[in-house]
Amino acid sequence: MESHALDLTLYKEALIVLGGAAVVIPLFHRLRISPVLGFILIGVFVGPFGIAQLAPVIPWLSAVTITDPESIAPIARLGVVLLLFMIGLELSAERLWLMRRLVFGLGFLQVALCAVVLSLAALAVAESQGSAIVIGLVLTMSSTAVALQVLAEDKQLHAPFGRASFAVLLFQDLAVVPILFALTALAPGNDTGTATGLAIAAGKAVAAVVLIVGVGRLVVQPLFRSVARTRSTELFVAACLLVVIATGLAASAAGLSMAVGALIGGLLLAGTEYRRQVEVTIDPFKGLFIGVFLVSVGMSLDFKTVAAHPLLVAVVTVGVVLLKLAVIAPLTRMFRMTWRDGLHMGLLLGPSGEFAFVIVGLALTDGLVTQQMADVLLFVTALTMASIPMLAHLAERIAPRHAVDVDHSLIVPDVSDALPRVIIAGFGRVGQMVATMLGVHKVPYVAIDHDPDRVAQERARGRPVFYGDMTQIDLLRRLHLENARALVITLDDPAIAESLVTAARAERRDLVIVARARDATHAARLYRVGASDAVPETIEASLQLSEAVLVDVGIAMGPVIASIHEQREALQAEIKDKSPPNAVIRLLGRTRLRDRVRAK
Repeated sequence: MESHALDLTLYKEALIVLGGAAVVIPLFHRLRISPVLGFILIGVFVGPFGIAQLAPVIPWLSAVTITDPESIAPIARLGVVLLLFMIGLELSAERLWLMRRLVFGLGFLQVALCAVVLSLAALAVAESQGSAIVIGLVLTMSSTAVALQVLAEDKQLHAPFGRASFAVLLFQDLAVVPILFALTALAPGNDTGTATGLAIAAGKAVAAVVLIVGVGRLVVQPLFRSVARTRSTELFVAACLLVVIATGLAASAAGLSMAVGALIGGLLLAGTEYRRQVEVTIDPFKGLFIGVFLVSVGMSLDFKTVAAHPLLVAVVTVGVVLLKLAVIAPLTRMFRMTWRDGLHMGLLLGPSGEFAFVIVGLALTDGLVTQQMADVLLFVTALTMASIPMLAHLAERIAPRHAVDVDHSLIVPDVSDALPRVIIAGFGRVGQMVATMLGVHKVPYVAIDHDPDRVAQERARGRPVFYGDMTQIDLLRRLHLENARALVITLDDPAIAESLVTAARAERRDLVIVARARDATHAARLYRVGASDAVPETIEASLQLSEAVLVDVGIAMGPVIASIHEQREALQAEIKDKSPPNAVIRLLGRTRLRDRVRAK
């Protein structure tokens, strides 16, 4: 049998990135430094402008360095694609409609005014007006990948300035397409730059979007329902990645970016019952690939550019942040936001972003900028992106978020899926009855179930039910467990119910958790792991039977109901006595709940 030697070089880049992340990121976490900066520093260290320069002198360094950034470029681009897909999942039609003023108002004004201001400033260093426009467009864009990562780490995505920043970043992502068309029009001697060429390109783009949306609406939901019926985690992952890559490639074939196609793919799934499970499934891939993207950003930092043009790099780096801050902060006041929020947004969105690499590459190919200017723009972009965590921290130091000057609900209203609701885990007959009673008393709720056919039937009746694996605590987080009014567990699997109670109690000590139990022994175990209340099926059935027979033999309803309640309380006390560890947990949880209510 012929043996084949394993080519270890095929895995070198993956080992370097994963190994660097495993060592550096936990260290940065302990030092309370943003992992975003950690990934970028890994790229600087192992990249072609880091220790790789010493490889000719110290040969063994070639085994732990990456000399060709293009070797990880496809995976890095996939990180941005997955990020846009996740943004699409978050953008339900309801949310997009609520944010229309910020997306198409604040977002449009930010892009237009920053492009004009920066282009005028660039005339001082640009070779031509076309070059100045390119510089203005490049520096106008902000980093969706890094800014959203920083907002998520600081838990500010749902803060007023966080949601406004999200809206501006969304518009910028959508604006990439017309910006690329504008570059084509500016290119000297390019026939596609004519009005006819632009019209054809725009027509292809519109046709591609219509085709993706049309085919997606017909295919996506039946595909996921078929996959969900198999109960195979692997197939579900494959289906998620298929939608991301297929929509991205379809958009790319029509001249759009893969990121825009993935955004459309996310929008297609945003209104389906599979949205939350898809988010939980894709999130680990997104986090890993975004990390690779940040490493690639660090690898592009060639400090020889600073040595060659120190004054130009310094002026452009500082100037772009200050000019964008000077534009964004007053704009936020027009949208009834505070100066404090304007400062946070200006420093967060002031740096350039990942699409600058695409725009600069196209402009260089079309002869709109020189190689020297392209090098400066790419260095400034990478450097300012690396500075986003520090700028966000600076904004917090200058203007901490503790005072509220206006009613922020007038700026960015909360969407229904972020409002406090009761979460129902399991939507069989018991879960449906709980939902019915909540509906009678107008208590909002959201439910999760693992049966795709049941979920489809209930959603057809207008009930807020999602498909998902209830054993994953990440799924409950996606349902906003942090502000849920209560968690009701109606599952008939004792082991899963206990693990879910344990995970939910660890997530929130003050959460009201009501769980279905099979019998008194199971109820005692549920109390022990953190349930606020456990309802044993056998005891409740026997109490209802007792009530029925007493009434049927002629005993008055009032005394019967009173005695049933007394018996239920006695049995509950007996069960709780079997689970003493939970007494402290329940006392602590209810105390904190009272404190939160009083604080409100």
